[in-house]
Amino acid sequence: MATTPCDLITSSIADEIWRACAWHTADRSSMIQAMEDDPASRNVSSARLPDGPVILFDAECVLCSANAHFILKHDKGARFHLASMQGEVGSMLFREHGVDPADPSTIIVVDGVNVRKNSDAVLCIYEALGFPWRFASLFRLIPGRLRDPIYAWIARNRYWIFGKRPTCWIPPEEFRSRVL
Repeated sequence: MATTPCDLITSSIADEIWRACAWHTADRSSMIQAMEDDPASRNVSSARLPDGPVILFDAECVLCSANAHFILKHDKGARFHLASMQGEVGSMLFREHGVDPADPSTIIVVDGVNVRKNSDAVLCIYEALGFPWRFASLFRLIPGRLRDPIYAWIARNRYWIFGKRPTCWIPPEEFRSRVL
């Protein structure tokens, strides 16, 4: 039987829990089985995600949802898919990458095994949109240690600066197939 990435992650998490516990009331295989049976502990990367990058965003944030619409509209190759933190897939992906979906302070781009966060994620998106948006790559001349604090401040204050929607953003009909 072939080992999947999900099996390896579940097994390594169980190993860490096993080592951390001073008591061993259950055997390791029953612990792994319990984790596999719990839907909340399943690894999303084992699910069938579409080919290409998936952008994780906040669909209640006015800035984030406006950016999501902009990306879908200008992504002529339909390369990107989006998943909101309020949805099941987006929430699970946020957790998988160590971000609390109830209080995210970042945008994440998941492209296979590559994961980008913060200002790198934003630049990665705009570079992929092509001309003229590719010029955003000039911001890479600014080191990430300087870009990311600015990004973090905007992310923390996004509701105060731009507002919060009373309900999640719903994409126009022509883009709904690209939102997970």
